[in-house]
Amino acid sequence: MASRRRCLQALALTRQAASFALNNPSSLSFPNPHLSSNLSPTLLPIFTQSLSRSLPQWHHPRFFSSSGKEEDRAIKNDGEAEEDEDEDDYDDDDEVDYESESGEDESGLRSGGKRVYTAEEKEAVAASIGYKVVGPLTKDDDVFKPYEPVFAVVQIGSHQFKVSNGDAIFTERLKFCEVNDKLTLNKVLLVGSPSQTIIGRPIVPDAAVHAVVEEHALDAKVLIFKKKRRKSYRRTKGHRQELTKLRITDIQGIEKPENVLVSKPSKAAKKELEKVAATA
Repeated sequence: MASRRRCLQALALTRQAASFALNNPSSLSFPNPHLSSNLSPTLLPIFTQSLSRSLPQWHHPRFFSSSGKEEDRAIKNDGEAEEDEDEDDYDDDDEVDYESESGEDESGLRSGGKRVYTAEEKEAVAASIGYKVVGPLTKDDDVFKPYEPVFAVVQIGSHQFKVSNGDAIFTERLKFCEVNDKLTLNKVLLVGSPSQTIIGRPIVPDAAVHAVVEEHALDAKVLIFKKKRRKSYRRTKGHRQELTKLRITDIQGIEKPENVLVSKPSKAAKKELEKVAATA
């Protein structure tokens, strides 16, 4: 700003000198007497006119206007208005770019700091993990069945479990399901029974394992200790993994053998068998 003011002052001084020389040509003095004797009075106005025309015709309200304060205020107001417009344009551009990249509103993506999933997105995430939420368990549902000699190997997330009817397994916390919800485990890698075994490539197409969510719990605490010797650095942290307990209710996709109930022999029959064995 200081250099700008100096330039403006120099321009003002040169302009004043040119106007003074134009009005008073006899006041010009040349240090060289030969040069002053050669110049005729008729050439002086031409010289001063060319000098005045060569100067830039630029006015600044601070130095050449009588109402400098008012014009300065007007310029400041105009500059502030332009800055506000530029900021608004910048904000609008940001919003447009965000909407074009994401395809959705920020209010639709997040609510209270957490992402809001649609029903289709929930189904897609659950299917990628390996399960499907059927619905809540009601009192009329008879999902728990007696033991059957059938087993299956299912994949939930990145873990595999060998399960049978009535087993309970602990998995990492499953999303979008609550306690007493019925689940269908779709990623069945193997199904077996006493008579046959079916291996999937990698999944058995018509097999499914049904389960019920019993509880959401926390695993035992695991301590993480870090140390750097001779650096006075020690850090101890604890972690408790969130788990979901599932109760297996049914396995489908394989022929199940019929349960044959074997009756226990009575005490009289046992005694008779013991007598026959003793006499023999």
